[in-house]
Amino acid sequence: MKFLFTCAGTAGHINPALAIAGRLRELMPDSEFLFIGSNREMEKRLIPAAGFRLENITITGFSRGFKPADIKKNLKTLKNLWVSSRECRRIFAEFKPDIAIGTGGYVCYPVLTRAAELKIPTVIHESNAIPGLTTKMLADKVTKILVAFPDTEGHYKDKDKLVVTGTPVRSDFAKMSKAVARDSLHIDEKPLIVSVWGSLGAAKMNEYMAQFIKLAIKSGKFNVIHSTGGGEAGLKTMKNHLKDIGVTDIPQAIDIRPYIENMGTVMTAADLVLCRAGASTIAELTNMGVPAIIVPSPNVVGNHQEKNARALERAGGVKMILEKDCSGEILYKTAEAMLSDAGAMEKMSECSKKAGVPNSADVIVDTILSLIN
Repeated sequence: MKFLFTCAGTAGHINPALAIAGRLRELMPDSEFLFIGSNREMEKRLIPAAGFRLENITITGFSRGFKPADIKKNLKTLKNLWVSSRECRRIFAEFKPDIAIGTGGYVCYPVLTRAAELKIPTVIHESNAIPGLTTKMLADKVTKILVAFPDTEGHYKDKDKLVVTGTPVRSDFAKMSKAVARDSLHIDEKPLIVSVWGSLGAAKMNEYMAQFIKLAIKSGKFNVIHSTGGGEAGLKTMKNHLKDIGVTDIPQAIDIRPYIENMGTVMTAADLVLCRAGASTIAELTNMGVPAIIVPSPNVVGNHQEKNARALERAGGVKMILEKDCSGEILYKTAEAMLSDAGAMEKMSECSKKAGVPNSADVIVDTILSLIN
């Protein structure tokens, strides 16, 4: 069996694809897998690291503005759509996939369009409550649309194509006990707070986290693992933020990284997570049942992160703070208050788990195999 995956841009698009492909590889180890990306840093790092072959095509996204720079970008994208369609024809002719699966990013459009032209079964997974532009453009072309949230039928014309699957998480989640995870990370008896604001980073949240870390160092109450995002440049900027507010000596309990490679282990060990409300992050939280403080990004189309966060807050699994109402001090005091109430934290964990779809990868795999059969 030959499975073709396409995804690009952020870990929120790539990790669900890796989770699905990983499950298929467990079930069908003799199968072949190929990922198609858009030559961006995140997919070039994560996909080969998971043991999958990656090919890149020439594709860019559309801008929604009308400034000269936006028009120039859109003209370039139109040219790249023509180039990428030729590249897809070559890849499909060589690989001959049995099915094509997209999990997000504009790279999905030329890949799944080519698959549909060849009458190959096609699947697009939409991880947010509101469909993105790529999903809307592909809705009439693909065989099935997999949605993460129930009650989203109103956003789609062909209801028969929809399958509610949740968003899958990678197999390294929940593979060990919390005690073993903490021991492997050399975490002492103090609570562990994990702070992650997206693989590409979030400038404002890193500024807030600098103040948070300063307060955490002063109190000595917590262990903190903070991911800056943005690679080494993001890490350097974070250290400059800390230096600007007088923090030059970082104790062992404070671990600042550009990216969290072992996210499954870190999330298992965590007592509280500070994060955005991307659908992949929501899926990881609910899969693990980890209480969280969520600050949804205000810079996304359709404000879908706030809608994701409010849905989980209503379920009782998280505390939400809008970015405009946030600061490092507010984050710290909220975390301190939550961690001081063990009963409330336990209830929040239970509510978070109930809001998730624990077998999401298996539901998606069953759908994929049914289309091939």
